[in-house]
Amino acid sequence: MNRRAVSGAAFVGLFSAFIPVPSQMLLAALIAILTRVNLPISVALVWITNPITIPPMFYAAYHLGALILGINTNDFQVEITFDWLFENFMAISEPLLVGAVACGLISGSLGFTAAHFIWRNQVLRRWRKRRQTRSQRPHSSA
Repeated sequence: MNRRAVSGAAFVGLFSAFIPVPSQMLLAALIAILTRVNLPISVALVWITNPITIPPMFYAAYHLGALILGINTNDFQVEITFDWLFENFMAISEPLLVGAVACGLISGSLGFTAAHFIWRNQVLRRWRKRRQTRSQRPHSSA
C-alpha cells in the first residue's frame, strides 16, 4: 500500500462504477491488475453502484452524454421497464456510454485527487508529530 497504488485504485474503482456493464467488479479487477494499483480498493469502490444508486447515476450519465453529443432528450418518455429498455436500447446506448465514460473520468479523477491528498496529509501529520515528539525530548549531552 502506497499513495500511488491507493490513488490509482480510487480512480479505477470509481471509473469502473460508471461503466454500464454487468461485471463492473471484474472490469475494475482487470484494470487494477494491468495498472498495478490496489486490487481490493478498486473492486470495493465499484460497490457505490447498487440497485438504489444505478438508476440516478446512469440517468445523469445519459443526460451528460446527450449534452456532449448534442442530442435532444425531451423526445423520450422514460419508463422503468425492461420492455422499454430493450425497445429503446439503440437510441440510448451511445449517449449513455459517452456520458458514463465522462462521469467515470470525472469521478475517477476526483477520487484520485482526494485519495492522493488524504494520503499526503496523513504522512505530513505523522512527520510533524514525530518532529514535535523529538523536539520535546531532552537532549542528552555526550
